[in-house]
Amino acid sequence: MARKVVIMGAAGRDFHNFNVFFRDNENYRVVAFTAAQLPDIAGRIYPPELAGRLYPDGIPIVPEEDLPKLIREQGVDLVVFSYSDVSHQYLMDRAAIAQACGADFMLLGPKSTMLKSEKPVIAVTAVRTGAGKSPTSRRISKILKQRGLKVAVVRHPMPYGDLRKQVVQKFTSLEDLDRYNATIEEREDYEPHLKLGNVVLAGVDYEKVLREAEKEGDVILWDGGNNDFPFFEPDLMITVADPLRAGHELTYWPGSVNIRMADVVIVSKVDTASYSEVNEVLENIEKVNPKARVITAAMPYMIEEPDLVEGRRVVVVEDGPTVTHGEMGYGAGYLMAKRLHAEVIDPRPFAVGSIKEVYEKYPHLGPVLPAMGYSERQMRELEETINAIPADAVVLGTPTDLGRYLKIDKPTAHVKYELQEIGPLTLDKIIEDFLERVGL
Repeated sequence: MARKVVIMGAAGRDFHNFNVFFRDNENYRVVAFTAAQLPDIAGRIYPPELAGRLYPDGIPIVPEEDLPKLIREQGVDLVVFSYSDVSHQYLMDRAAIAQACGADFMLLGPKSTMLKSEKPVIAVTAVRTGAGKSPTSRRISKILKQRGLKVAVVRHPMPYGDLRKQVVQKFTSLEDLDRYNATIEEREDYEPHLKLGNVVLAGVDYEKVLREAEKEGDVILWDGGNNDFPFFEPDLMITVADPLRAGHELTYWPGSVNIRMADVVIVSKVDTASYSEVNEVLENIEKVNPKARVITAAMPYMIEEPDLVEGRRVVVVEDGPTVTHGEMGYGAGYLMAKRLHAEVIDPRPFAVGSIKEVYEKYPHLGPVLPAMGYSERQMRELEETINAIPADAVVLGTPTDLGRYLKIDKPTAHVKYELQEIGPLTLDKIIEDFLERVGL
């Protein structure tokens, strides 16, 4: 008899694991996905058009808190954990829940889930979300393009809308973001690449996404999400470690996999971290992956219109995932506001609806507003919250320009940050060696 399976996820890795391992596998029957981390995911159906012949009615997506009941009532044999950026303690707590209810607990690894590309693949991963993957990916794409190569950027999935319409998504302009009704999280990751002229692909079925990417680029650049490991087998794997969260490279899943798999580790933010924090990360890299080549890098941040901020009352909006489940509390926007001696207004008393719930769920948050917008309703609640705050200006620490699609009644000043290598080993050298090795 086929074993009954529940896949624990957050609308990303879970769908990929199903597609590549379970979809047409007669030995298993997936009875449900569970949803965590993100709002408005539970209650949907993974559609039959994507689920395949074994699932004519599709597969329900239910809240993670229903897992014990689901195991008991459905007679579930196996629980497969399939999302990222969680502590080892959190992960093993879920294993304990599953096993206490009588089910086996499983983690699918790279060998079972990575797809092989016909084109060279550079993968950028991290030990935590918000470590600096996106600036690293942008830097790599510039180096490749300077050498006359076409780059196809493939982003980790963020399919929060109609999954049947998101099997393969191709973004070539900012207008495509509107056409696909992109969420704020998607815009945070896609906009900087699109402004550089990069083609960005994402979706639900990454076998199809990969084949489309192979048509677009000489090199596939995997720009990972959270701290997940790549969906594609990399020819060069780069992992970004964050010294502001020193030690997390060994204690968070699956960043602790990435640090061990990496060909190159970039220790970012050395311009804001302490010597002891940087040294702790370097020692941990040496401990678990002594063969990795190590780059140290700063992430200087700058602001386009400092006069709007200096000495004024401001509300700071930060990258959503970084300051929520990434546990940073604040980011570049807050640091810039303090540098310019602005008065940062605490947005919490003005938060409405789901934005208010975010503060309840993540009590570590500082006096900043996470750029949450996983649905049209939540985007409107973010807009309402910003407009209710008695500030002179909005400091945007998020990579997306909220003013393009939210009606904000205050002037905005955008904080930008890039990766800047410090020391003898640079990404130019890494990419030069890589291209020589793969014959490009």
